[in-house]
Amino acid sequence: MAIYGISDAINAIHGIINAIKGIINGIINAIKGIINAINGIIDSIDCIFNSTNGIINSINCIVNATNWIFNAINGIINSINCILNATNWIFNSINGIINSINCIVNSTNGIVNDIYESLI
Repeated sequence: MAIYGISDAINAIHGIINAIKGIINGIINAIKGIINAINGIIDSIDCIFNSTNGIINSINCIVNATNWIFNAINGIINSINCILNATNWIFNSINGIINSINCIVNSTNGIVNDIYESLI
């Protein structure tokens, strides 16, 4: 009977050792779970920062594209103004030519009149 008692005691000690192992493994797994959760939080924060940076980069891209559009519009307006100025210069040159022709005609008329009057 004593042998059964010793055997039961040994089994009980094994049970206690297994229980302690289970507790230690449970604590280790719980710590691993906490570490994984912390890593997940860190990854989520990194993701938020990356997303925020992506949003900021997208906004900057939109602002730059808008500036390029306005610069292009200003370039078109400047080109139109240049064309209008060139057109004005052409018309001014034509008016200058017409005025010069009128001056030549008037001078010629004056000379003809002077010759005619001197003949009369």
